[in-house]
Amino acid sequence: MGTVIVGTIVVAIVALAVASMIRDKKNGKSIQCGGDCSSCKGCH
Repeated sequence: MGTVIVGTIVVAIVALAVASMIRDKKNGKSIQCGGDCSSCKGCH
């Protein structure tokens, strides 16, 4: 029973993280580019 509860919690955390990443991507944010061009070292 404990394994099922812990597994459910882990799945919920992963789902929230993925939803947050999708939301950020739709808003123009990403992991690679924070939108601060002054700190960019010529990545593009």
